Amino acid sequence: MTARLPSLNGLRAFEAAARHLSFTQAASELNVTQTAISHQIKRLEEELGVRLFIRQNRSLTLTQQAQEYLPGIRAAFNDLRLATDRLLRKDDDHVLTVSTLASLAAKWLLPRLTAFQEAHHGIDVRITTSTSLVDFQRDNVDAGIRYGRGQWPGVRADWLMADELFPVCSPALLQGNKPLKCPEDLRDHVLLHTSNANSDDWRLWLTAAGLPADFSKQPGVTFDLIFMTVQAAIDGLGVAMGRTAYVQEDIAKGRLVVPFNIAFPVDAGFYLVSPAGRTDPPKLAAFRQWLLALRAEQALTSQIFRDAKCMRHRRIWPRLIDKVRRTRRVTRPLHQARKSRGRMDLPGRAPV
Repeated sequence: MTARLPSLNGLRAFEAAARHLSFTQAASELNVTQTAISHQIKRLEEELGVRLFIRQNRSLTLTQQAQEYLPGIRAAFNDLRLATDRLLRKDDDHVLTVSTLASLAAKWLLPRLTAFQEAHHGIDVRITTSTSLVDFQRDNVDAGIRYGRGQWPGVRADWLMADELFPVCSPALLQGNKPLKCPEDLRDHVLLHTSNANSDDWRLWLTAAGLPADFSKQPGVTFDLIFMTVQAAIDGLGVAMGRTAYVQEDIAKGRLVVPFNIAFPVDAGFYLVSPAGRTDPPKLAAFRQWLLALRAEQALTSQIFRDAKCMRHRRIWPRLIDKVRRTRRVTRPLHQARKSRGRMDLPGRAPV
């Protein structure tokens, strides 16, 4: 005999209240009153003949039966959302929407995206930029590229690349009448800064280079996006604090040089993120495979870049890049290869 299903509204109220452990927050999420949530829960308990919540003065806890019931209800609602999403998005099966940071899109993703489009003519890629974390249940996004340590609840996170801090400047500035032979020479140059999440970059690198942290407080120019800071360095305005992903193409093409052989490794890195527990649609599976293959090239590129520290200003960099693209060797991710170099711990905020 088939068991009669309880009220759908009651199940929605139960799932939301159990997730928040609050009738008030559940009411706000479902856009009803707290009294309505309370009545729906009470009716559900009567239908099931089971007590679901233990109500105390200012707290709400799940009974043992409710804890056993909740995973199945949560999975059922997730299946409903997925089925509805597939129904409504059939026309978008060829559209891949990726959320990332504006500067990463401009300096790293877009220069490489042509290769993906040439290999997958049937996929229409749409890039959106935001500094906020992606909410896959709310946002119309298939995947994102996040900066951090890969520990986000409810998402699958695939490691893409590590990050290092080091000063960069234009070749013309390096050949000017003010030398840049050692870090102390920076006091004679304009320092270019990026605000918000990257405001501490100069201080971290200066400390690693053995210079006073207040060295970074000398007059300079500040931008709110990294790619603007990098462009200012290319234009010869001053010396910028570069991050690997944002400057390696400009170094490869000779638009920037690295004046010192000191790089500060950052614990955080870039990850491809997507909803956990879901099978990739073909468009996302293709994008993931392409990015992970690109990761192997990125790892080898970064390894050669570090090995070239003894070579003044990385002038051999373009030739080494060609070597990377010829060999396409797979190397282990940098976060595994680098276990100790006296690094400091950085907040997992996204460099924009």
